[in-house]
Amino acid sequence: MHFSRFFVTLQPIMMLLLQAKPLVSDPTMIFFVVLLIILFAPIIMSKLRIPHIIGMVLAGMLVGPYGLNVLERGSSFEIFGQVGLYYIMFLAGLEMDLQTVKKNTRHYLIFGFLTCFVPLGLTYVMARTVLGYSDATAFLLGCIMASNTLIAYPIIGRYGLQRHPSVGLSVGSSMLSLFMALVMLAALAQVAAPAPSNLPQLGEALEVTPAAESGAATSPQLGGLRGAVGAFLFLLKLVAYMAGSTFVIPRLTRYFLRRYSDQVMQYIFVLSVMFLSAALTSLIGLEGIFGAFFSGLIINRYIPRVSPLMNRIEFIGNAIFIPYFLIGVGMLINVGTVLEGGEVVWIVLLIAFIGTFGKAVAAYASSLLFRLSQRDGNMMFGLTSAHAAGAIAMVMVGMRLQLVNDNMLNGVVLMILVTCIVSTIVTERTAQAIILHEKQHLKPAVKPSDDEKILVCVKYPDIAPQLLSLSLLMRNQRLKRDMVALNVVYDDQHSAEGREQGLRLLEQLQQQATASEVYVETQVRLASNIANGIKHAFREFACSEIVMGMHVHTERTQKFWGDFIQSLYNGLNRQIILTRFVQPLNTLRRIQVAVPSRAEFEPGFHRWLERLCRMAEQLDCLIEFHGRNDLLDLISSFLQTHHKSVRAHFTPMAHWNELPRLASAIADDHMFVVVTARKGTISYKNALERLPDELQKHFTGKNLMIIFPDQFGDATKDDSMSFTEAQHHEESSIYDAILRRLHRRL
Repeated sequence: MHFSRFFVTLQPIMMLLLQAKPLVSDPTMIFFVVLLIILFAPIIMSKLRIPHIIGMVLAGMLVGPYGLNVLERGSSFEIFGQVGLYYIMFLAGLEMDLQTVKKNTRHYLIFGFLTCFVPLGLTYVMARTVLGYSDATAFLLGCIMASNTLIAYPIIGRYGLQRHPSVGLSVGSSMLSLFMALVMLAALAQVAAPAPSNLPQLGEALEVTPAAESGAATSPQLGGLRGAVGAFLFLLKLVAYMAGSTFVIPRLTRYFLRRYSDQVMQYIFVLSVMFLSAALTSLIGLEGIFGAFFSGLIINRYIPRVSPLMNRIEFIGNAIFIPYFLIGVGMLINVGTVLEGGEVVWIVLLIAFIGTFGKAVAAYASSLLFRLSQRDGNMMFGLTSAHAAGAIAMVMVGMRLQLVNDNMLNGVVLMILVTCIVSTIVTERTAQAIILHEKQHLKPAVKPSDDEKILVCVKYPDIAPQLLSLSLLMRNQRLKRDMVALNVVYDDQHSAEGREQGLRLLEQLQQQATASEVYVETQVRLASNIANGIKHAFREFACSEIVMGMHVHTERTQKFWGDFIQSLYNGLNRQIILTRFVQPLNTLRRIQVAVPSRAEFEPGFHRWLERLCRMAEQLDCLIEFHGRNDLLDLISSFLQTHHKSVRAHFTPMAHWNELPRLASAIADDHMFVVVTARKGTISYKNALERLPDELQKHFTGKNLMIIFPDQFGDATKDDSMSFTEAQHHEESSIYDAILRRLHRRL
């Protein structure tokens, strides 16, 4: 009784606010108010222990035209909001683990069909029997509830659960259900249009036209032949779009990333691909959100998760565009319609309850069918239960078709608020439960005594960024340890100039690492012997391995190893990775690894194998191992235990002399990796002495990596020298030189 009096008193105030002009109309002040909301909404919501996404939606309700009328939902909210919705879908496509999708395709299809058709069926029956809607109107409402928007996905990113199995299953199934709902809605638009001239396109769905007078408008005339022809043309355009995008976008992306390394240009290119794909799907009759998601899937493997480009995409989206979208959704919600009567409340309760119940049935039934935990079922339900602007777009299509009235529109909009609250609360609590469970029950992925700390030796500005990118790909993100970037300058009369160049180079690398949220310690070191300078810095920083570029300036020395690399790997018994880049890392399609026999008995076997697996995992490219059968079986077992998502092939290589034969199989977008050994170690063989000549002869112009594994069983030990262990190894001995001379004369 008290609530009814309160609403009666509040109704005239709401009407006055609706009739008044917005308090803020200046574009600068509008953007300032939005920034204040983005800044303070998370702070206030965290105090109340409510997901901040709800705070954005509620703030939009408060300042919007149906609240205090502070802001008008003008063109800026439409543009930025649309970009924010595309961003959510695009990020979902970028962060999907495609290998997991391929391995669990059946699960994705089953959950996708359930989360689409269970809510659709329940909502259709409810709309026909309880609300008394026509077949077309009930089917439209079922399509709205069959789809969903990943409005809670930013929560997943905050907890780092993007590649959790239940999250990937939810994202993939959401896109499948959205796709099927949009296709069914497009078919409905084709057969239920009042006249051919009024046939709507889904891309124009946000333009509002006056609705019909009654809630279940008169059933339209179904044009059978016209509808069949329209459906056929729609499917033809859809197939052409998907085939064309799959063929053109990857090639265009590889071409652009190879030619242009500027981060701003790469970011603009990625956004251009996203918007082009969204525009094309709008033209063929689908919502642009499907195109944004599909483009994210296509260029998924070209943007590693630890790259600066990925960090920029996530940062800008989460800071501006996605909050703009959430605030815009809140501004659409008209709570005042509740004051007009009980019909809207009844519609909201029915739609929200039946639709959400259908999503819950699909999620928990799938989790039981796939033998997943209750936490996984909760996550699947939380992510797939929300509806947002996609539902608004669909109901607008219904208004163009004269299938719905204002009450149904308001009911759908208020349903968005209810489902967003349910989705964000369930997702937030489930994400916390999953993190706690992993910390308490799962074994840590790395040993606490892991000594990983990578030293990146840089000298030339053209390859230094690639060396740092390689180190970021190989770095263990769970350890969150710093890296070290070192520039050693020869101590001569030009040392001052070299030091200044080194400082500038290291400053650029620090900026690159900061974009990936990784701290890099830097040092410019003067030394009369470059190898000794690197070794001393290695010990001072307590590093575990070295990543450095190969010798490329043949005009200075004809030696394959250059002036000091041989002295470095002979005087330091820790892992050293030498690389030569011909094209950017994120455009590689395959990593080919040649492994010598008995390499599994070396102390550093698992270290280099782990680094290569991380690299293949981040780049989402195939890795192919060449070696003895027993060695390949051991590597396969390691991958199945620690890196199940890595795509790997295993090719037997009976003898190391077969190395030149591999040259014909190394394409320009492959990386050839050679695991070598130091003299005197268990996996060293005489054939390795010919390695420099063979690499120069057969692998010139190829992406190349040479790995010298660890020679320490205990990583905590320091390099030591004794009378029983050689202090220095020459690349070739005097005996080798005598034999070569005799061979020439004979």
